[in-house]
Amino acid sequence: MGYVSRYLIGTVVLLGLLGCQQEPAAVRSAAPAPDGQAVDQVEIRIVFLGDSLTAGLGLPEEEAFPALVERRLLADGFQVRAVNAGVSGDTSAGGLSRLDWLLRQSPDILFVSLGANDGLRGLSPAMTERNLREIVERTRAAGARVVLAGMQLPPNYGPDYVESFEALFPALADELEVEWIPFLLEGVAGIRRLNLVDGIHPNTAGHRKIADHIYPTILSAVEAIDDSG
Repeated sequence: MGYVSRYLIGTVVLLGLLGCQQEPAAVRSAAPAPDGQAVDQVEIRIVFLGDSLTAGLGLPEEEAFPALVERRLLADGFQVRAVNAGVSGDTSAGGLSRLDWLLRQSPDILFVSLGANDGLRGLSPAMTERNLREIVERTRAAGARVVLAGMQLPPNYGPDYVESFEALFPALADELEVEWIPFLLEGVAGIRRLNLVDGIHPNTAGHRKIADHIYPTILSAVEAIDDSG
């Protein structure tokens, strides 16, 4: 990735995650249960823990990528339920503070997309790493799998800080053997036709692209649970 494109991607991601702050929404199911199916009949529950990108800021809930992933899994024959736990402006600390409540929903998989707001605010990468580590460890202790999405920063944050921040995601994934995605917005950030008019948040087409990008990793986690069940 070239310097200019990398800068644009990082800037769009980081500004977007803090922009358009909204009050934390109640955690909601990503899409209605098919054919009147009761929630307690669902075999595999996936909770998406993140910020405005996960929440689908500016879009109906059914057009955000958690709902799109759910519908695709259902179409592929898996009995699943997705919960969108995205809150605009959330940091790794904010996600950690909500974790106990989310774990009480007994997720089978927790998809974690947090940390970019930490970077924008110049927080210590070590602090971000500790928060994400605790999220992973506590989620696993509760019996759920974790999928981690990494983030990127623009180079004007300084090479040392950028390197430390971006390195924490693969290092954590490798150490804890977590399934992970290097960059949530790969192929979406900075592309005008895939974002809302603010140039920041993905539009419907952008969320479809995100869903396509992360689906193989989530499918792998779902299949592992399905096979073990």
